[in-house]
Amino acid sequence: MNEYESILSRLADTLETRLPSGSAHMPSESYVAKLYQKGPDAFLKKVGEEATELVMAAKDADAPRIIAETADLWFHSMVALAYYGVRPEQVLEELARREGVSGLVEKASRPQS
Repeated sequence: MNEYESILSRLADTLETRLPSGSAHMPSESYVAKLYQKGPDAFLKKVGEEATELVMAAKDADAPRIIAETADLWFHSMVALAYYGVRPEQVLEELARREGVSGLVEKASRPQS
């Protein structure tokens, strides 16, 4: 596991402790714990907001904002992953599976919904 994968794993571990079913020691000042207490609508709204902010930063070609907004989007996406019992390693495995596969081929291989 490289340094960056380790960061994702450590963050996921921390997020899991903030879940209502997680650690009994949940800091009352925890932003994530408060999001979880509000339910999925709260953190999913944040995912949408951060995605929109990333799009706006990209349209402005503002590299520092693109980086910051991507970090915010990834963070809130990881909040959602933890809530639904998905680990970042699973997402990385999926990206690895897709590596070298044409996007058109990969999309065509998905089940139709």
